[in-house]
Formats: sequence, C-alpha cells, structure tokens
Amino acid sequence: GAQKVTLIVAGCYIVGIAILWNVPYLKYLLYPFKLLTVALHEFSHALAGVLTCAKIKSIKLDPDEGGATRMSGGIPLITLPAGYLGSSFMGACMIACGFNTNASKIASLVLAAIFILALFWARKSVVAWILIFGFAGILIALWLIKNSIGLRFFVLFMGVMSCMYVLWDVVDDTIARKVSTSDAGVFAKMFGCCSSRVWGVVWLIIACIYFALGLIVGLLVFKQTEAQMQEDARHFIPAPGA
Repeated sequence: GAQKVTLIVAGCYIVGIAILWNVPYLKYLLYPFKLLTVALHEFSHALAGVLTCAKIKSIKLDPDEGGATRMSGGIPLITLPAGYLGSSFMGACMIACGFNTNASKIASLVLAAIFILALFWARKSVVAWILIFGFAGILIALWLIKNSIGLRFFVLFMGVMSCMYVLWDVVDDTIARKVSTSDAGVFAKMFGCCSSRVWGVVWLIIACIYFALGLIVGLLVFKQTEAQMQEDARHFIPAPGA
C-alpha cells in the first residue's frame, strides 16, 4: 500500500511539475526548487573538481535560475558532465529514499551537508544564503511534524524535481536549441569527436536511466507498510516528544 501511494504521488509530481513549468505566473511556484536543483548541479561540478584535484574558486547562483562554478585544474572530461549526471544521480537517490521515512531522514541529512558545502563555495551569493536557509527551515519543520511523515514526500519531490530539471535543461540547451556555452557545448568544443547535441542525447539517456533506477531501487528495497515506517521512525533520530 505504501509503495502504491508513493508511486501515485511521484506520478502526480511529474505531471504537476510538467504543467507548472510552462504556465505563466504559476511557474513561479517552482522557482525556489529550481534554484535548489541548480545548486545541486553546481555542487556536482565542484565535487568532481575536488575529486580530480581542482581548486574550487566559487559557486554562483543567479536569480534567473542560472549558475556557474569557477575552478582551476581538474579533469574537464569528468567535471563538465558532472553537473547533469551528478545532480540526476542525486535525484535518483532521493527518489529511492522517498519510499521510506528513515531513508528520507538520512537523505535530508546528506542534502543538508551538501548544501552547507555548496554554501561555503557560494558564500558571496546572497541568493544562496536565502535559498539554503529556507531549505533548512522546510527540512526542520517536516522532521518535527507527525513523526516526519511529510519528510519522505518532500525528499521524493526534490528527487523528481532534480531529475526533471536535468531532463528539461539538457533538452533545452542541447537538443531544442544549441547553446554554445552549455556544458555539452563546451564539452563538444574541447573534445571535438561529437556535436553538443550528441553529448546532450547521451547525457539525457543516462539521466533517464538514473530516474528509472531510482524508482526500481525504491520498490525493491523499501517494502514496509506506512505503519511499519512510522514505528521505525519513532526509534531513528525521532523528533522531540515523538
């Protein structure tokens, strides 16, 4: 029963996000969550840079839903696709965790750590400070309410949002219109073997696979009923008074 509810909610998220994305005025309801997914995208670039010995200079988040990660060194073959592939992978992990309350608690702690690191690199960005403190407030509130029952649906929403943003952005930047400054455009110029559209399609396919795997892993691993999840949640980092 809990799995069926989660799948239905995920489906509603997909339809709702797809509709709101393109409706004038209503699309602003997604605005803060789009910026959060941009933060995950830029963090993925930065993390790939750190893992390939780059020096991260800064992360910038723009109010126009854009972002940039400035680094020196590293391996572009890894750091350039890391934005899309890393954020879609994190989105898939959140989708899987959205099938279970305790897993969502762990996911929210990991997300909090990610955004704190991102904030360190983006500490000069006012947008980043407002965004991440707002996100922290939502997490704390949902953790405290009714044994964190709403937390898993928020984590699920963030996972769906992150994956859909990657799919939308890749299509928009590399397939629907060719943006030379996109990650795929820079990647294509640097390595030359394929066009940005080809790399965009490759990354799109990988992102879709991640999305599907997130759902499959959630269904295979988390099979508790709602009552079982609530009981488990009472004994795993419970809210005060739970």
